[in-house]
Formats: sequence, structure tokens, C-alpha cells
Amino acid sequence: MKRINKLLLFGLMLALFTGCKKEQENLSLEQVKYNSNTTSYPSAKMDTLQSINKITRQKVREVLELSILYNSGNKDTEIDAAMYNQILGYFYKPDSTTVKSLFTELDSLKVKNSRINSFEVLDRYYKEDTLNYAKFQVEYFNQANQSLGKFDREAQYILVPAEIQFKKEFKFFFLNFYEKPLNDTISSGVTR
Repeated sequence: MKRINKLLLFGLMLALFTGCKKEQENLSLEQVKYNSNTTSYPSAKMDTLQSINKITRQKVREVLELSILYNSGNKDTEIDAAMYNQILGYFYKPDSTTVKSLFTELDSLKVKNSRINSFEVLDRYYKEDTLNYAKFQVEYFNQANQSLGKFDREAQYILVPAEIQFKKEFKFFFLNFYEKPLNDTISSGVTR
């Protein structure tokens, strides 16, 4: 009986050692030269409009999440100051007035979470300028994860050319977030 157990144990150990041995494949120079790495890169490439749409949606989501986190804190710690500076980093001209309307809305509704339901990037033309807008519907949730409502919002953004390593790189900034865009037309009314 002992002899059978020893033989069985030896056979099992031999199978484990030979089964776990991984042979490395020697690649020839031609195989390395023409390797396309199709498994490590996505097969579908995005065009410029799709990438702008994806980046803009991500930036809107990040500003909302950071603003909710900042509003839920005491606003007097070093972490809150770092979050506030990070939020202002998303804006072209960072000052407290750029995020005031966002903070006011989040604070008045006691928002604890948000979700972007619909999202589209729009181009509006004013004289010879192209104005870039992100139009989205945001849904707010309270502490108990109950919906507080769905709100249609707009954010104006700008892509600033950045001289970094590659030729066509841009930095993304918001100009207005939850504010009415500046209207350069004269309002209609009674004139004398």
C-alpha cells in the first residue's frame, strides 16, 4: 500500500513539474519586424469629433463629481482647498465666480451624486467665431440615492493649442459652466 502511494505521489509530482513548464517561443527577426500588436491597441479608431465628445463628457463628469465632493465637505480643510483648486483648474480664467452658480445649485438641492443622461457637443457661430458648447441633461440624487430631478444644462468650452511633444495637442478648458452664455445682441424693447 505504501509503495502504491509513493508511486502515485511520484507520478503526480512528475506531472506537475512537466505540465507547468512553459516553453518560450523564439521569435525570428521577421516576426518581430512585422508584428502589428493588434491585441494591445483598440481596433476602432476615433475621429476628431468623437474624441472631443468623449473628452468633453469626461471633463463635465469630473467637474460635477469634484464639485459634489467639495460641497459635501466642510470647505475648511487642506483636502477641500486642493479639490477647489483642482476644480478651478478646469476653467480658462479660474476665479470663484466661475463655479458659484454650480456650487449654489448643488448646495440648495443637497446633491450627493449625479448622472449625465444625454450629452451632445454643439458648435454655434457668432460672426466669424465658432463657439463650442456641451449640452447635457444631468440627474441629481440625494443621500438616499433618490432622484432630485433632471436638469438641462450647458457648458461652454475652449480648446487651447498646447506646444507639447506632438504637433496637434490641445488643452481643454471651460469658459462657462451652468451660466447663461454672454449675449452680444441688444434686447428688443421700446426705443425712443
